[in-house]
Amino acid sequence: MFDLDNTLADTGHRQHFLERRPRDWDGFFAAAPQDPPLEEGIALAREHARECDIVYLTGRPARCRRDTLAWLAAHGLPDGDLRMRRDDDRRPARRTKLETLRRLARTREIRVVVDDDELVCEDAERAGFPVVRARWTAPSAALEEAQERDGRT
Repeated sequence: MFDLDNTLADTGHRQHFLERRPRDWDGFFAAAPQDPPLEEGIALAREHARECDIVYLTGRPARCRRDTLAWLAAHGLPDGDLRMRRDDDRRPARRTKLETLRRLARTREIRVVVDDDELVCEDAERAGFPVVRARWTAPSAALEEAQERDGRT
């Protein structure tokens, strides 16, 4: 299971949309197709794809599906199942992602969870899932707050 934002895709160029009040969510997600790839995360996804099915689990809203699939393909990421949150789902990422992980674990083994969100990682570990923390980008306080409080990514 691979997260997208700040795990495979570098969101640094669009953080400014989250730093203003009110947050500009339309601008933030509209800029996602221009995210540079994060080679550390992409290499890890390719490595795991040799022996595992890949699931991309993101807090991005479902309305971003077409752009997200195009981004994955453009950067040569392995085919995988893309799981996104409903457009109206504002629960914290750690809740939505753990719920999806538990549902997936009913029918398959979860070999690894790769995510940059520390709260997602902590909850996944407590639930017994193996975790790799994506620490190849600088932490973003605005993104962390968005993931936890706003339930948007």
